[in-house]
Amino acid sequence: MDADRWIDRVGSQRSHLPEIAELSSVESELRSLLTALRDAQSAIDPVRLAYDDARAESERLNRRADELASALSSSTANARELSAMHKELDHVRELSGASEDRELDYLVAIEPLEATLNAIKERAQPLVGRRQELQGAIVELQATLDDELVALREQRHERSRALSSELLARYDAAMVRAGTAGAAQIDLGRCDGCRLALSPLDLDRWKGQPEGVFMACPECGRLLLP
Repeated sequence: MDADRWIDRVGSQRSHLPEIAELSSVESELRSLLTALRDAQSAIDPVRLAYDDARAESERLNRRADELASALSSSTANARELSAMHKELDHVRELSGASEDRELDYLVAIEPLEATLNAIKERAQPLVGRRQELQGAIVELQATLDDELVALREQRHERSRALSSELLARYDAAMVRAGTAGAAQIDLGRCDGCRLALSPLDLDRWKGQPEGVFMACPECGRLLLP
């Protein structure tokens, strides 16, 4: 009974380490941040694309304006051709100014979106490190508890050899029904396995059992020890 209770206790401890609960919390927060990161990325990507397009258009128009200005400065064309070049240059410069305004608007719009993106990454960075620490700690702790479980099971095996085959079979059957130890003790009139009080009649029956004979708890089926 003692060995099985310790096995159950250590097994439960293995599955309920505080590090496991913290890891679950950290991973939940990381998943939330990942969702926020994707949302922020989805918001910034089209703005960046529009900014890149506006910048490329500004560069193209500025190159064309430079070409026209250079051509005008060295041109020997007639007045009509020169007038047409001047009109095109004015138009290109007007388009360039509008494109640069759009470029600036997109740049201004990108800044807070990038700040949001960077803030999410900064929040996630220490959590990623903590997750790695917790994963390593859990592996080490569970390995230690696994070693303890091996020792407890060996101890349980040694102790079970002292029981008769009939009594061991009853104990094991009770353990299967109860889910933990197959025996219990009476504590203030209660079975300390299921914690339910025995009736006065059952208590009298339990007290009247001959030595070496074990009554089963009427509720949980564990063998009640004297």
